[in-house]
Amino acid sequence: MNKPVKLLLALLTFVTAGLFAQGQPAPKILVVDMIKLLDEHYKTQEQKDKLSADADKAKEEAGRLLQERNDLVEQYKELVEQTQNPATRVEVKEEAQANAEQKIQEIQRKNNELQSFEANTRNLLQQRFQNFKTIMLEEIAKLATEVAKRKGATLLLDKSGPNLLGISSVVYSDDAMDITNEVQAEINKTRPVSGAKPAAATAAPAADSPRITVPMGK
Repeated sequence: MNKPVKLLLALLTFVTAGLFAQGQPAPKILVVDMIKLLDEHYKTQEQKDKLSADADKAKEEAGRLLQERNDLVEQYKELVEQTQNPATRVEVKEEAQANAEQKIQEIQRKNNELQSFEANTRNLLQQRFQNFKTIMLEEIAKLATEVAKRKGATLLLDKSGPNLLGISSVVYSDDAMDITNEVQAEINKTRPVSGAKPAAATAAPAADSPRITVPMGK
């Protein structure tokens, strides 16, 4: 057992012993899975649907930029063919060569524009989802705290993920201590009635299609 964990356990033991020595009731500890509540929250799916719709619009714009780039590539190929055609007059070849060089620059600018658009869009979607997560976790934590207080808890721990030590904050807990389902029930009380159909599966994009995806990270 590493030193930070030993110190934490020692501190908890000291506090518990102090409470008993003062005649105070033993602390009541409950746990909750915050990530599960976030993932299964109806607002999370609503947010992902909004981001997906915006991602689709962005893909349309990226597709337009991609088509413009492809058109420039075809124009460049035609100019190259002129420079390589033995029947083409010298002055025409020279003009085609100059235009081909200019077209390469246009293609590069369009490539940069497309890549910048895709990167900026991905970053924007990810930032929007991150901001949403921050707000939602605060909202869920507030509700979980209310449920824990109603059950007489003196301490509520999140068992969903690793702490700064890289291990779960809760190594073990009895199922009776877990209030995740109760908090989930409280969340669903505010869920609006919706007749929305499940989203259809999206086909895999072509190799040359715009690469914009909806952020799904936890």
